[in-house]
Amino acid sequence: MKEKQILVIGSRGSKLALWQAEHVKKELEKRNKQIKVEIKIIKTKGDKIVDVALSKIGDKGLFTKELENKLLDGSIDIAVHSLKDLQTEIPRGLKLACVTKRHDVEDVLIGRKKGMTIDKLPEGATVATGSLRRRSQLKHLRPDIKVVELRGNVPTRIEKFQKSKWDAIILARAGVERLKMKKHVSSIIDKDEMLPAVGQGALGIEIKADNKFAEKALQVLHDDNTFYAVTAERALLKALEGGCQVPIGANAEVKTNGLYLDAIVGSIDGSITFRKKIRGSKANAEKLGKELAKDLKKAGANKILKEIYEEARK
Repeated sequence: MKEKQILVIGSRGSKLALWQAEHVKKELEKRNKQIKVEIKIIKTKGDKIVDVALSKIGDKGLFTKELENKLLDGSIDIAVHSLKDLQTEIPRGLKLACVTKRHDVEDVLIGRKKGMTIDKLPEGATVATGSLRRRSQLKHLRPDIKVVELRGNVPTRIEKFQKSKWDAIILARAGVERLKMKKHVSSIIDKDEMLPAVGQGALGIEIKADNKFAEKALQVLHDDNTFYAVTAERALLKALEGGCQVPIGANAEVKTNGLYLDAIVGSIDGSITFRKKIRGSKANAEKLGKELAKDLKKAGANKILKEIYEEARK
């Protein structure tokens, strides 16, 4: 009997990261009986620094750098990322080989009771989030709300909320549902109210550029429509030079009559926001992202971005 070929997945150690790695392992082994997949846990800088706001750390490879180093030195074959954590500039020698079918992209509100929504929160309510994107859009909808910092993985954040006096927290729907913690969700926040992070809900699988075996094995998990959508979003983010320090939200969808991209850039206090949309061919996904970034800058987003970057450099 032919010996199975081993593929090593590198993963962060959080419950969600391990769910993602196990999901990829299961799918790969199910579709190719000649492959045996192993998972290796790797700690990243973002996992080690848990008491500082993401926007203040200011490191682009916060949750990816150590995994990428292991890919480059051959310790692992595959790195599975939440695509929203993967920087838009892929390091030399590596490539984004596969983007999986996307989960629902919305954010969710976890409040004190079922049915609680942003507009039903009490006057002056306290809401916790570690995301400047969520903070900006929340403050735009409800300037009276007090926003406090929240870090940690999904179960930790929910636990912190339960022990706190906060009125609500906001998390990504995908993470909560993948970890079967849906019972905590009070309401799903409509994309019209709050645009998700670039790549939210999708998994991005990175490999060493010359690893043909891994590349071929991953083809079965690749989803074209998700790939076109996130390509547009990531091109937009790259053109805006955005990262954790900037309140940028975007969502692209492939429909029968083309690719739709909706994006927002806001000030941190939510007082100023610029939101634009564009539609075009999915074959021009990258170009559409760049064009929409240009439109946003022209509308005035450039001024907001400049102020935020200057503040971050201090």
